[in-house]
Amino acid sequence: MTLAIGQRVGRYEVAEVLGEGGMSTSDRATDSESGADVVLKVPHAGMIGDLAAYGRYEREMDITLKLNHPNLQRALSTGHLDGTPLPFLVLEYVVGTSFRGWLRDRGQLPIDQALGLTLQVAEALMHCHEQGIVHRDLKPENLLITADGTLKLLDFGIALRQGARRLTWGPLSQTFGTPDYMAPEQIRGERGDARTDIYALGCMLFEMLAGRPPYDSNPDSLQVMKKHVNSEAPRLRVSRPEVSEEVELIVAKAIRRDAKERQGSMAQLAEQLREPGAIDCSQLAWQERGSTWAGLTPIAGEMPTFRRAVLLVLIVFSSLAAIGVLAQLAPHAGK
Repeated sequence: MTLAIGQRVGRYEVAEVLGEGGMSTSDRATDSESGADVVLKVPHAGMIGDLAAYGRYEREMDITLKLNHPNLQRALSTGHLDGTPLPFLVLEYVVGTSFRGWLRDRGQLPIDQALGLTLQVAEALMHCHEQGIVHRDLKPENLLITADGTLKLLDFGIALRQGARRLTWGPLSQTFGTPDYMAPEQIRGERGDARTDIYALGCMLFEMLAGRPPYDSNPDSLQVMKKHVNSEAPRLRVSRPEVSEEVELIVAKAIRRDAKERQGSMAQLAEQLREPGAIDCSQLAWQERGSTWAGLTPIAGEMPTFRRAVLLVLIVFSSLAAIGVLAQLAPHAGK
């Protein structure tokens, strides 16, 4: 439902139209009691007749109200428009710039800055995951950056609460996620889990460091999605040679096609972002194939090549020694 500038909604007076999404419109409004600016989020009137769509919007409201983190846009209250069953959500008004435009203006970011910004988002998502909530639409367009460099994650329109029944609505089910950041399992139509957000955040970190997303060679969205599902991840240091092997490893694991080969949790990814130098790259079987990594993660417990070789030599010598002892004992066995 579109609100008019100057219209009052309870104690709020609409001051500016901010934007319109698939499910709702957002307006800046002034709280007559505190004088503070807020955001009013109101669903489209036509959604009332679509139970799945309305259920999705109610779920977004419920999710947003339960979250409280400095890197998340905070929900303040809810209400209903006068004379209608339409609920509205009141959110904090964040004074900031679209992270998409901010990033586009800067291209490749300094490595430490990229890691710090990614860590902010990882910590916000850690909080979400602890509440059983997966965002599923992480992208620069859903982030605002403030003047002091704080990132704020917005929009839980397609967030998934673990255990919730699945809701589908034609116009939305066709556009879940954004091709540049969609995990392969998401493209295949699976529900996804916390590792889906890890994949999207890994793609964003790749873009911050390389100046482009991992798969952006074709403007056709379907071709980009096909690459996410079928192609090996590109090597970050091909585009940014000064990136350390440890940082390249963090990104490479985050954007593995197989979710089981990514970091096990957002908390683990955050820990790696805080101290990338603590990662032991020798414990991984890096198989170089041109500009991609063909096999990043080894079988659990697999040792580095040198240690395996030493162990093999020791086993051979031990076996030969045992054979020699048995050969010496054999003549005496029948006595």
